[in-house]
Amino acid sequence: MTAAKRALIRNAEASPLLCSMTGFGEARLQKDETSFRVEIRAVNNRFLKISIRCNEDLPAAAENEIENLVRKYIRRGTVQVALFLDRQPRPGDYRINTQVLLGYYRQVEAAALDAGLTPPSGIEPFLVLPGIVSELVDPSAYVAEILPSLLTVIAQALEQLQAMRIREGHAMAADMRATCLRIYSLSEEVEQRAPMVVENYRQRLQERMTRLLGEAAEVLKPEDILKEAGLFAERADISEEIVRLRSHVQQFLSVLESPGEEPPGRRLEFLTQEMFREINTMGAKANDAEISRCVVDMKTQVERLREMVQNVE
Repeated sequence: MTAAKRALIRNAEASPLLCSMTGFGEARLQKDETSFRVEIRAVNNRFLKISIRCNEDLPAAAENEIENLVRKYIRRGTVQVALFLDRQPRPGDYRINTQVLLGYYRQVEAAALDAGLTPPSGIEPFLVLPGIVSELVDPSAYVAEILPSLLTVIAQALEQLQAMRIREGHAMAADMRATCLRIYSLSEEVEQRAPMVVENYRQRLQERMTRLLGEAAEVLKPEDILKEAGLFAERADISEEIVRLRSHVQQFLSVLESPGEEPPGRRLEFLTQEMFREINTMGAKANDAEISRCVVDMKTQVERLREMVQNVE
């Protein structure tokens, strides 16, 4: 095993710090007369998109505070925040408009007497009519009052969501490390095979010329064959592509080890694109069945990386 590969394996065994973009968190809280329930879902997105819905009208200031809290935990993805508030009514929250109630009652009583019917004996049927009961609570004032508790329960749901995203990120990082090492090993097979390709081409060229020219092949100079083989070697040289591919693999593992301040998903996506480009060039240059097999396998591995990277924050 080469020193470069040993270093690569050491880096690959470092603790992964990736975070998945998908997850779910839920939290509940009972505070005074209000029950809080929060559900937060996160799915893939190239950018950060936050949607908030609540069974109460939220003022813009409250939505801004909730968004700012979500941004402290999540940097990329589509985040859906569902808020459910259940407030127990208090005696002073409602008022019965007695004038409107009496107006309804008198009209119904008069209509019943005119029709020869018995007027209603209670007021219960009238309480559901428009204008009878008025709500005195200002919804915006109510939300402002409970906002600290609401932010507390949202933070608890975000903690659950984050824990789930980190667990999934650890699992993905382990899979991606193994995939990167597989790509590196395949590049070593290609590197070992590459010198044989030129020699095989020289031998095939010599045999083909001998078969075509017959006895006249004796006039062929060895240096002519070597010159043609040298031209082929120059066209088929993939040493630069191997070096660049390994560099991309090493950078990929470095990002897994230390994602940095910015979301690492975009950098990892770029590196997978560059890996695929170098592998494609290898396949186009190398005129060899064994190298082609390795190229197909490497493309499969990079495609696995690309699918996983699409879920990395």
